[in-house]
Amino acid sequence: MQSQSNKRQEKPSKKFENLLPFTLTFVLLFPVWLMLSGRFDLFHIVLGIISCLLVSYFSWDLLFSSLAVKRIPTTLPKFTMYIPWLLYQVFLANIHVMYLVFHPKMMEKIDPQIIKFRSRLKSDLAITTFANSITLTPGTITVYATDFGNFEVHCIDSQSAESLPGEMELRILKIFNE
Repeated sequence: MQSQSNKRQEKPSKKFENLLPFTLTFVLLFPVWLMLSGRFDLFHIVLGIISCLLVSYFSWDLLFSSLAVKRIPTTLPKFTMYIPWLLYQVFLANIHVMYLVFHPKMMEKIDPQIIKFRSRLKSDLAITTFANSITLTPGTITVYATDFGNFEVHCIDSQSAESLPGEMELRILKIFNE
């Protein structure tokens, strides 16, 4: 008897554990639906709610894992502090690429190369954030990144290559507590 009551108590907690990722997925999808449909009458809003509920039901685990949702309160403030730093790095890289392009001896300055390195990042979200941050920074493009932390990055010159993985990786390590 006790084992059956324990099983009944375990199931609702599992359902509620999936409720937050489902809700977050819906909250992200519905505004996109509204924006893309451009129709704000009752029919289209109800259709959007039904569609977003169905998509959220079938794909909540693709966007948010239970572990990732639990880490949002600690990760989000750190990530918001990372964004201004990244924007500053993008600005500096823009200046550097502009210097390379307008330099009288441009052909001597530009030295394209692909560098390979292994990152200390472990989670998929951290690796994706790092790969996207590299690609957002002018002069560098992530060509290949694996879930084991192996990266191949195309760099426009040796100065861009020297800075990788560098401070960007350290900041992302701090964000995701790896």
